Amino acid sequence: MFKLSIRGVAFSALFAALVVVFGFISLPLGFTVVPVTLQTLAVMLAGGLLGPKYGFFSMFIVVALTAIGFPLLQGGQGGLGVLIGPTAGYVWMWPIAAMLIGFTTQKIKSNSTLSIVLIFLSMEVFGSLILYISGVPWLMHVLGISFEKGMVLGCYPFLVWDSLKAVAATLIVIPIRLIFPIERLTGDSK
Repeated sequence: MFKLSIRGVAFSALFAALVVVFGFISLPLGFTVVPVTLQTLAVMLAGGLLGPKYGFFSMFIVVALTAIGFPLLQGGQGGLGVLIGPTAGYVWMWPIAAMLIGFTTQKIKSNSTLSIVLIFLSMEVFGSLILYISGVPWLMHVLGISFEKGMVLGCYPFLVWDSLKAVAATLIVIPIRLIFPIERLTGDSK
């Protein structure tokens, strides 16, 4: 049975709010409708600190509330129009990305160099690259552009930014998890 703790729900709401706040920190690139935001950093942190269940739940809250009209995404956007607009493919993947990050990083218990590299790779692959799997094709569909143009507008300019966010998430998650393991933050027992 899928059971949620009050503490886990509270932290999920906190990370959902972090996505909203990070949406106001944005760098429009001018040549594309996809801005650079810190929202994916919040996705990475949610997965890395809350684990798969609450990481998923926190990002699902954002997507669900956005769908019913709350202005939670970049620059205060909300509604179904945003979730079918050009950047929707990235947003849809947030709950899955947080879940996969949580699943992989909760298995890493030590603070060794290898552990740090594995956590970074989890953040990079599941917090950045997997978003392109749904984001770029949806961007191509909505804008009616080719694969090459989709990659230019929705992937290539963001690779360095996303790698920097993965580094930041790794450097934040590792020390926090030493003091506050997932079980302590969420109130779930093993």
